[in-house]
Amino acid sequence: MTDGLTDVLEVHDDGRLRVLRMNRPDKRNALNGALIDALHRELRAAAENDDVWAIALTGNGDAFCAGLDFTDPPKGADGPRGHLTVLMRVECEKPIVAGVNGVAVGGGMSIALNADIRIAAPSARFHPGYTRIAVSPDLGLTLTLPRAIGYEKAMRFMLEGRTVPAAEALALGIVSEVVDADADLEARLLEYGTLLASAAPIAARQTKRLMGLADQPLDLAVHLDLENELVVAALGSADSNEAIRAMMTGESPTFTGH
Repeated sequence: MTDGLTDVLEVHDDGRLRVLRMNRPDKRNALNGALIDALHRELRAAAENDDVWAIALTGNGDAFCAGLDFTDPPKGADGPRGHLTVLMRVECEKPIVAGVNGVAVGGGMSIALNADIRIAAPSARFHPGYTRIAVSPDLGLTLTLPRAIGYEKAMRFMLEGRTVPAAEALALGIVSEVVDADADLEARLLEYGTLLASAAPIAARQTKRLMGLADQPLDLAVHLDLENELVVAALGSADSNEAIRAMMTGESPTFTGH
C-alpha cells in the first residue's frame, strides 16, 4: 500500500482484524473519487487475504462519513458507488463491523448500513441526506435500511429528512450498540472486531454467505443499477440543483417538480 490512495484511507492489522479508517477529517470523511476507490481496493484486498478474518471500518475525526463531497464529486469513471454494496454484503465473506464515530449522512449512512454490525458513539447522528439534495438513495440504502428497521420506519426516516441521534438509532435498530462515551468507541470497536476475528473463519464466512443470500432481492444487480440510474437522473434535475444551492446558502429550496 504505497500509492496516494492511502492518504484518504488508513489501513492496519490488529491480529486477524483488518482496520480501515476513512481519513478525510477536514472534509468529515466525505466521499470523493479517491476515497471511494480506496474503499473498493482495500475492502477487496481484505476479502481476498486469508490472514484477515474480520474487518472494522470507521472514520478519523468527528465524523464517520458526511456523504458525497460536493466540492470534489466522484467522476463517472471512479469506482461505481453501488459496487460497494455488492462488495461489502456479498463478495466479502468476512464479517464487517462499523464504528460510527459521528455523523453518517447519505452515502456515509449507506456505507454504515452495508456493514454487518454497527456500534455507535453517543455523538453519532444519522441523516438520510438524499432528500436534502432532492434525489433518491443509492449505495444499497433502499435494501439495507428496510431490512434493518422495517418498511414503514425506513420510509419515514428517508422522506422526513431529519437527524436521528444515537439513542434513537439504537431503538430503531439502525445500530445494535451505543457505547457509554465517545472516548469508549475506539476500544470497543477493536474489542468487538477482535471477537469477530476469533470465530472459526470457515464458519464465519459460510454464515455471512448464507445470510447474505437470504438478505438479497431476487436480482441485486438490477436493483442497484436502478438505484444508480435514478440518483444520476435526479442529480441532473432542476430541483436537485435548487436543493444543493439552498443547502449551500442556508436558504429554503423552492421545488418545481422538474
